[in-house]
Amino acid sequence: MRRSRRCRQAASRPRSSVAADSPQLRRRGVPPHGLPATLHPVVARVLAARGLIDPEQIALELRELLPPEGLLGIRQATDLLLDAVRSDRRIVIAGDYDADGATAVALAVLGLRRLGARHVDYVVPNRLTMGYGLSPELAREAAQAGAQLLVTVDNGIASLAGVDAARELGMQVLITDHHLPGTQLPRSDALLNPNQPGCTFASKHLAGVGVMFYLLMSLRARMREQGDFGSRSEPNLAELLDLVALGTVADLVRLDRNNRILVSAGLARIRAGRARPGIRALLEVAGRSERELTATDLGFVLGPRINAAGRLDDIRIGIRCLLSDDADEALTLARELDRINRLRREMQAQMNESALDQLVEATQDDAHGLSLFDPDWHEGIVGLVASRLREHANRPACAFARAQEEGVLKGSARSVPGLHLRDVLAHIDSHQPQLILRFGGHAMAAGLSLREDDLPRFREAFDEACRERLTPAQLERVVETDGPLDGAELALSTAQALEQAGPWGQGLPEPLFEDEFEVAYAKPVGRDQSHVRYRLRGPRGTEIIAVDFGGATRLCTSGRVRVAYALSINRWQGNESLELRLTHLEAISP
Repeated sequence: MRRSRRCRQAASRPRSSVAADSPQLRRRGVPPHGLPATLHPVVARVLAARGLIDPEQIALELRELLPPEGLLGIRQATDLLLDAVRSDRRIVIAGDYDADGATAVALAVLGLRRLGARHVDYVVPNRLTMGYGLSPELAREAAQAGAQLLVTVDNGIASLAGVDAARELGMQVLITDHHLPGTQLPRSDALLNPNQPGCTFASKHLAGVGVMFYLLMSLRARMREQGDFGSRSEPNLAELLDLVALGTVADLVRLDRNNRILVSAGLARIRAGRARPGIRALLEVAGRSERELTATDLGFVLGPRINAAGRLDDIRIGIRCLLSDDADEALTLARELDRINRLRREMQAQMNESALDQLVEATQDDAHGLSLFDPDWHEGIVGLVASRLREHANRPACAFARAQEEGVLKGSARSVPGLHLRDVLAHIDSHQPQLILRFGGHAMAAGLSLREDDLPRFREAFDEACRERLTPAQLERVVETDGPLDGAELALSTAQALEQAGPWGQGLPEPLFEDEFEVAYAKPVGRDQSHVRYRLRGPRGTEIIAVDFGGATRLCTSGRVRVAYALSINRWQGNESLELRLTHLEAISP
């Protein structure tokens, strides 16, 4: 559709031809289903369009969780941990520097203490000096902390040298991880990972914090069977599900049924006012209500505040906040996390601007895989820049920054659906050994390092590998919607029903609708006037409020527009009203 002159052009910069001006909106199909007739009809339609077509798939009670026994290695891991608890040995948790790692550390420490472990400590790597995972340096730090049993969370599957170093230092090593393994497994004393070869556990999408929760459940069950609790009450591990929910959503793992059960239970605890002091403090500094919390808030409000500490400062600030039992201490730490996150946003905005300028200036119009570098970029934020590039160009993207090690770049990569990023890096590594110094990750996200002089060679290899695997259809910017809502469905009750039907997230996308409206009123809002508040008129003349966050560059003051939108609930002073949250807007030419 041709843009009307009543709409501001969104091109303060020249557009690169790798970025489509407007995405194509495509409606999801709705298969026949057997969902209960008591469900709101829009909820039933949305769930069926996402493949949830029978009642068993939408039951989210905790008793429906897959049993721990299905995890390969759970018996050995439980035996090792139980022996350490009974013999009063010193257990040290080796974590990671993101929200999944931080919540997994807090969960492990709190859970083991509740199960009777008296000596539990933790270590985490410094992103800038140690890098990801259990390195020999981190193993030495654990040894200095007196570790007799070293338990990794959210890492370890690729830490061959780190595990060997820990064992040489006299420690037993128990790995809990969820990342994809390489060709060789570490020589640990026990290994728990749903993605390890031979594991038939039905949910392959547990986050690191989810794997640790399963181990704690197994340990408690074993202790119950063998009478370890005696006359005392066994701990209620469900009290820690707020941590599991936060780490699971923040890590962007797929919300399969098992993860939805974990997240739903954690959200319920938070909404009921039973969250840990650290989570309550983070909500307070973010201006969010416990009662109205959604999974989106976990991923885009709380998660970034914890992640910011690992990106720019010390993830232990976030871990201490989550571990704290003192409300005042937790609030002080949450405020510090909020300060760091504001700094992260400022730095990210500058880096995003630089990245988009490079995208325009580079001769990559036909590129299938993007690899960008700036000597001024911060290595803790390149993952966010890669995400921005991927969204803007709908191409797999790598963003690189200089590492502490002279002549070395650290990169973070993000993929598009259908392209397994770690497999791409493994392919490059097998065909050009020594080009990539280190790499690891998931299908959709990965990290890597290489020599700065080798960046041109990597850029070419990455583009070629992506080109071989991507079809033209995968490079089109397509936004799937749930179609239009009729006049009766465009209501507060629909928004409430959809909110209750969550959690929505990775693998189960939030409902998104599309329709045409008449612009009755439009005004830029926000500190920097970057958002737009609309009053839109529907086909029956009914007017509804809509907000387009970051949409000032496509402001339309009059005329008809086609929009994609999510239903949201505006809550103010105890009142609720319907509001549309616009994700795409395009003027319809007269």
